[in-house]
Amino acid sequence: MKKMTRVFYFSAAIALLAGCGNDVEPEATDSEQTPAAETPAEETEEGATADQSGEEDDSAADESETSGSDDTDSETGESALDAYSSEQIKYARVWLQLGPNQEIDGLYVKQIPSGTQLNPNDETSGVYPEDVIQLAGSRLVDGSVTYSGNGDGTINVYNVPLRWDGEYPAGEEFYEELINDTELVEIDTGDDEEVIRLIKLQETE
Repeated sequence: MKKMTRVFYFSAAIALLAGCGNDVEPEATDSEQTPAAETPAEETEEGATADQSGEEDDSAADESETSGSDDTDSETGESALDAYSSEQIKYARVWLQLGPNQEIDGLYVKQIPSGTQLNPNDETSGVYPEDVIQLAGSRLVDGSVTYSGNGDGTINVYNVPLRWDGEYPAGEEFYEELINDTELVEIDTGDDEEVIRLIKLQETE
């Protein structure tokens, strides 16, 4: 009888232990913990992306500032011309475009009023029908440009020499052809540095 009682208690103890074992929650596997473990990595990647985006924005801003600076530099030459009169700039641009010789020591400006003879040494010479400007270098070989302005960026160029050589009187018809055969030329703005160089060489008679 005692032996059966021991077997009964032993079986009850085993059953009790088995029941307690079923109440214990199983430990989470590695695979179930993976999402929680990966969360910091995802946050790190998002942070890195945000930092990279910020760096790209900063870079774009720097490029924009550089571009703006370049535009300012490109306008420096134009602002330098503001120190000179419109007449000085016009004389320089005309010579820069039409002057026979650019390597001159001086640029002489002569204002010739309307009614002045084309060739003062010839009594048959016609007269200028308008005020004209005559530009010339310091030497005869530098040539000359004689013209009148139209106020719209164009000029009328007279095909007359700086010094008249030949047999005179040449006749009124000869001079009439020179007066009526002017050439309309549109003047370019030219290079600002060259324009300023020629302005500094100007002397008005």
